[in-house]
Amino acid sequence: MSKALQQLGLVLPFAGVGVTEIVDTPEPYYVSKIFQKSFVEVNEEGTEAAAVTCASMYSFTGPVFEPAPLDFVADHPFLFVIRENVTGIVQFIGQVLNPAQT
Repeated sequence: MSKALQQLGLVLPFAGVGVTEIVDTPEPYYVSKIFQKSFVEVNEEGTEAAAVTCASMYSFTGPVFEPAPLDFVADHPFLFVIRENVTGIVQFIGQVLNPAQT
């Protein structure tokens, strides 16, 4: 999706210009990647659809911290939370009741 947006003329966020004004930090930031995931399910009970678009932003000033990989085996029911790292604001909460059905 990043390449398609740049081909459509959206180039400033990828060059480190424009994003710095909306991020409260002295370091310049740029968008490194934008991706989108969508889901549509149609069955006898109706239709369910969802979509999410994410942007990865990085600073020019130093190395990016990447957390160590987490080994998680989803062979049992579990809850998950998607939250914004800086503020901790919860964006989405979900549950998987039967992983064998997914």
